[in-house]
Amino acid sequence: MGRFSSRRRYSKGRNRVQELLNNLDAGEAEAIVHHAELLLVDERRGRRMAEAAGLRIPGLLGVLAGAKRVGLIKLVKPVLDGLIRNARFWIAHELYREVRAELGEA
Repeated sequence: MGRFSSRRRYSKGRNRVQELLNNLDAGEAEAIVHHAELLLVDERRGRRMAEAAGLRIPGLLGVLAGAKRVGLIKLVKPVLDGLIRNARFWIAHELYREVRAELGEA
């Protein structure tokens, strides 16, 4: 790579961020352009743009499963139950059972 290659990449990235700012907030635009390792996007438009950029976007169930796998939470069930009860989170009964079974909470 040439002496100025990182500067060119930065410039291209800044231009792409500016383009995305027409549709997204600054944090989402930066994360998409710089290919964040884990990107959580709460807006449908941002999610579509991130996926178009080749990023994998986990949903809430994926985030909870990952949190359990790395030991951040012991059980998914109480978290899901709290979301269902307090935040009006909806999940199909069959998917609820599948997630818990996959994580050893059946």
